[in-house]
Amino acid sequence: MNLSSSSSYYSNGNGITITSSNTLLGRCLGDVLNVIKPLDGDVTARYTVINDLRAVVQSIPSLRDAGATVEPFGSFVSNLYTRWGDLDISIEIPCGDLVSTMVKNKKQKFLKEITKALRKRGMVRNLQLILQARVPLLIYETNLQNISCDISISNLLGQIKSKLFLWLTGIDGRFRDMILLIKEWAKAQQINDPKNGTLNSYSLCLLVIFHLQTCEPAIFPPLKDIYAGNVGRDLTGSRLTAERNIHDTCTANIDIFKRNSSGNLNQSSLPELFISFFQKFSRISVLASEYTICTYTGQWEYKRNNDKWTKDYPLLIEDPFEQPDNAARAVSMNQLPRISEAFERTHRSLVSSNQDRNSVIYGLVGRRVSSQLIPSHSTPRFINRGATDFPSLPRAPSPNEFYNRTNGTYPATSPSQNQLYNRTNETYPATSPSQNQLYNRTNGTYPASSVSIRRPMAPTTHFQSQQQRWEPKTTR
Repeated sequence: MNLSSSSSYYSNGNGITITSSNTLLGRCLGDVLNVIKPLDGDVTARYTVINDLRAVVQSIPSLRDAGATVEPFGSFVSNLYTRWGDLDISIEIPCGDLVSTMVKNKKQKFLKEITKALRKRGMVRNLQLILQARVPLLIYETNLQNISCDISISNLLGQIKSKLFLWLTGIDGRFRDMILLIKEWAKAQQINDPKNGTLNSYSLCLLVIFHLQTCEPAIFPPLKDIYAGNVGRDLTGSRLTAERNIHDTCTANIDIFKRNSSGNLNQSSLPELFISFFQKFSRISVLASEYTICTYTGQWEYKRNNDKWTKDYPLLIEDPFEQPDNAARAVSMNQLPRISEAFERTHRSLVSSNQDRNSVIYGLVGRRVSSQLIPSHSTPRFINRGATDFPSLPRAPSPNEFYNRTNGTYPATSPSQNQLYNRTNETYPATSPSQNQLYNRTNGTYPASSVSIRRPMAPTTHFQSQQQRWEPKTTR
């Protein structure tokens, strides 16, 4: 069965219903998303964890006296998390009105104190202190909900990156679905583990962004068109001013891009984008020797004679918010061919005519998901030997439930979806991308908003031939 034929409906984040593939692959992707997307009822578990940590932080005199706050970030804030995604939390230490510039050894000291307090309370297990990392971390799992937590100190940059990704979800709803699916696939293939030389989740997100920048027509602009500066260097001086400038610049430029692209919108279905993603990166080990994946410019950039990247990494995915840092610096030379082979193998299976529902699902997810989609008595045509059995973890909460600085707590239930934080009046401006542009589980669509109707476009030609070979476009 050809996975890219037939049609039904799919809706983007602007609330526009467009033609999509009602195919075996389309149905499988929808089934997987229904399993891995967090539900509203899972919010309480995450905020219980955050409030418990806040109580621990307040019990430590040095942190309490410093006015420390507990602020989530990462996929939880960007709304790009699955049911069992990690919970990233930053313990922010105020530096007056200024952006904190805390030295590394002081961050290490605070993490040791938090570790000691957590052990004393017996609230968590599997504590790991990773003090020599670029960003010192404390990692643990909670006893009650089995939620994996990554704790860092004064990680404002991580918070801003998370919000930038959140604002990108307002451009097109397919972005979020692609991220969730690719993350789950990468875990099943065992290539989402930077400790073992494979890709971290941030790099996977950048690959999806890059794909949406380089498809035709482009769904995302180069990120320099959204924020032309370097976020890592621009977070200085007054924290309120720096955050507000970044927010206002990004949301204004996103609005401009959406208006300017309204007449030439990409109407590829989610299955088509999914297949072309694997086609694009199936030769990543070969391309990586010559090119940098650069979401800042939205292009493959030649490494040769470019003094911007001085270190010869096996794979270079530039961090668009901290150029020229490499988001994929953990990828090792011996693991890169395995990463590339996983992309190539998946692409080959997706365009195969010899597929059924079970074999597609086994090729895309691990047993934690497939066990909920395939009856236990079913025998798969093939089993993904890279699949892992994930522990039973609760679903994550809504990402826009930021810290309430008025009463110093997180709510036990889901607050308003428009609470994007503004340090002046305790809310984010109404111009922030609205969360009701996200997927509606009840009717399977995105709600309509005040946008123009998409102009019909010719069908994509990416899948007319399985033998077609994708080549990068660059500016030499």
